[in-house]
Amino acid sequence: QVELVESGGGAVQAGGSLRLTCAFTGRSWSSYGMGWFRQAPEKEREFVAAINWNGRLTKFANSVEGRFTIGRGDAKNTVYLQMSNLEIEDTAIYFCARTTTWYRDTATDDPNAYDYWGQGTQVTVSS
Repeated sequence: QVELVESGGGAVQAGGSLRLTCAFTGRSWSSYGMGWFRQAPEKEREFVAAINWNGRLTKFANSVEGRFTIGRGDAKNTVYLQMSNLEIEDTAIYFCARTTTWYRDTATDDPNAYDYWGQGTQVTVSS
């Protein structure tokens, strides 16, 4: 059974940093691409960042490019999202997701490419 659990969310002032971690169970964890999405109140879920199965390809939303990084953690079965210079507009629930094997070698912003999702972790940025 596949399970994704996000952690590391919290409250921070604008300009601060947070590191989100996604831990996932399941065999062959390295055979999949991973992504982060977010959903702010009364807004649609939107893409944030993605990484392919071996970490060599990444993709970021324009709104976070240069401020966020994504990577596969040192611990097995983890992916992180390092967020720096946070802005009030980054306030949202952040979800990690795993791609299907078809998309393992891509860093994709297409939510339809992801078949498992975590429950999310809240990030709140204040002025």
